[in-house]
Amino acid sequence: GLGFNIVGGTDQQYIANDNSIYVSWIKKDGAAYLDGRLQEGDKIVAINGKDLKDLRHKDAVELFRNAGCYVSLKIQRRLQPQNGPVGHGGDGESGGLPLAAILVPGLALAATAVWILLRYRQRM
Repeated sequence: GLGFNIVGGTDQQYIANDNSIYVSWIKKDGAAYLDGRLQEGDKIVAINGKDLKDLRHKDAVELFRNAGCYVSLKIQRRLQPQNGPVGHGGDGESGGLPLAAILVPGLALAATAVWILLRYRQRM
């Protein structure tokens, strides 16, 4: 398969008063995951040029199942709120490491390397 699940449709609205199809889950090491462009929460507007507007969920699933080897998706990405990033839907994992978690150890390592280099040069 394509390596992701969808939700939504005219008969199974994911968002109230919205018949759109959304990506609900991306399988680790699946095609969509390896490609890296699709994200959970993306709205899928079209697949291989076929508009997904006002389809029942099962009809949308059938389009994905019959999409073929080469798939073109037109998506609409959710805007992220101004007060912080959108999470991964409650799986308990953050979207990445805080910048300080990378910079502080990196700076400490660099400072230690400079100190060792200066001490080594003094002995020569």
